Amino acid sequence: MSTKRETIDRLEQQLSGEFPMRIQAMFGEYALYVDEKLVALICDDQLYVKKTAYGEQALGAGHEAPPYPGAKSALRIPNDRLQDTDWLIEFVRQSAAELPLPKPKAPKKPRT
Repeated sequence: MSTKRETIDRLEQQLSGEFPMRIQAMFGEYALYVDEKLVALICDDQLYVKKTAYGEQALGAGHEAPPYPGAKSALRIPNDRLQDTDWLIEFVRQSAAELPLPKPKAPKKPRT
């Protein structure tokens, strides 16, 4: 099963304009970036936010799950929380603030 375009459109509508973000297709599913930090994956119409101290405190126990087989566990956002736009904006904002900036990519070597 893959994520429906309607799910992506809804998340973009809820989160766009609140902070610099983008949703990018990856391997048949999607990744959510905030300030160029990978914050969440969207798989099978579910939002999985990377674990942070804030996220674990805000959601409580029982929300860890891997977004796909073999992946690290993340925090699966319950559907009722996805409907609460104000809560979702704050959750994503606070989670992104705790995550480190991505490591700079090494420059490409020129071909000889």
